[in-house]
Amino acid sequence: MADLFLVLFFLSLIGLIAGLAKPSIFTRITKKEMTRKKIGLVFGVALLAFVILTGATHKPKEKIAQPQPEKTITTITPVEEIKPTPEVIIPDIETPEPMPAPKTIIPVEETEPTPAPETKTQRDTMIEIFKANALKKWGDDYAMVNYEVKKQTEAYDWVIKYAKYSAILEKAKQEWDNDYAMVKYEYEKQAEAYGWINQQTAYLEIMAKAKQKWGDDYAMVKWEYEKQVEAYEAL
Repeated sequence: MADLFLVLFFLSLIGLIAGLAKPSIFTRITKKEMTRKKIGLVFGVALLAFVILTGATHKPKEKIAQPQPEKTITTITPVEEIKPTPEVIIPDIETPEPMPAPKTIIPVEETEPTPAPETKTQRDTMIEIFKANALKKWGDDYAMVNYEVKKQTEAYDWVIKYAKYSAILEKAKQEWDNDYAMVKYEYEKQAEAYGWINQQTAYLEIMAKAKQKWGDDYAMVKWEYEKQVEAYEAL
């Protein structure tokens, strides 16, 4: 009987899914307008009823008694008592201690300490690059070469010490490579514009359009914003 209710449960489940998907199926059968709500109510009640009837009529299968293994009787044969063998006492024989080998003293030659190789810092490497670029640019005009190296070194020291916006600095380096005078100039221009942009609170839509147009070129974002605001206020 439980199997019959289980089959009816699955048929009700199929009817519920079909009715919810296309209620017109049951409208044709019942000749009445069937909505998803009615179909869900009818089949929901049917599903609940068939679940209860299936559980009520289900009979657990009887457990089949498994045959128990036959008990085997083991006989224990007595073991002959083993007599302990008498202990044999071996007298201690004193062995002479080995004589220590004579120590050999190897004279150590005094050698002068070798100086550690000098390691160049990043700053030293950059100064060499500045010299090479200056010589390439100015040739044997050593006054200009010296001026160029000094200018680039001062700009490099400033960038290392004061540049705090890493993204702006990286973009300036990509644009000007080892020309640190121009890297410093570009960084200061973009950093100043970036700080100015973050302080603006008016005309945010104009600012958003300027950022969308110029991206991380903050100097151009500032210029575009000021130009558009001036035109807007003149209307």
